[in-house]
Amino acid sequence: MSGYQLRGVHGQTVEALARRILSGEIPEGATLDLLALREELDVSLTALREALKVLSAKGIIDARQKRGTFVRPRSGWNMLDGDVLRWRSAGPPDPDLLEHLAEVRSIVEPAAARLAAQRATEEDLADLDAALARMGEAAGNPGKLVDADLDFHRALLGATHNQLVVQMERVIASGLAMRDQVVHNADPADDPVPSHRRVLDAIREGDAEGAEQAMRALVDKASEDLKRISGR
Repeated sequence: MSGYQLRGVHGQTVEALARRILSGEIPEGATLDLLALREELDVSLTALREALKVLSAKGIIDARQKRGTFVRPRSGWNMLDGDVLRWRSAGPPDPDLLEHLAEVRSIVEPAAARLAAQRATEEDLADLDAALARMGEAAGNPGKLVDADLDFHRALLGATHNQLVVQMERVIASGLAMRDQVVHNADPADDPVPSHRRVLDAIREGDAEGAEQAMRALVDKASEDLKRISGR
């Protein structure tokens, strides 16, 4: 389930509760005072309980007899859920989260590039070409550059034609969006087109080894840029 910020009172209640919990305003282990929350959020008890069901399904809260409804330890949250990733990335950059997402990228994307070189169709190549072209046109515009970069990496995962790899898009996209916002805003002169073109050229040529190496170089540079800018 995702996109609750667009779904009326129910969605707004989910969003408000989630952001309070993920920001630490409502800490792990805290028992929720439902009557107080209902008044603070100005919603019915029914709407509040429906919102809590959503958060429970994502592993964020739980309810027990005698203890009531409480925030679960962060280790039990569904960190791969699209909404949880979005909520975590909505606030100020979290260095630990950025590092963890970078590690996931380094594991997934080079292997995805290898598969894409073996399986990409003409339609896949056209999608990658279009995203790369938008990346070039977005020079100097960090917002458009982030969007084009995300489109390229989504197209890359799609070109693997592996349903499970494609599902990693929500993790890769969150990591990319957070990293790009930090890097491109801090260093707008950085040009990502050449490194992405090397990946695409290898995929087009069916060079699995070359595609994997080019993508590994790309994600390694992305990680190094982030460490340089964040001072870690």
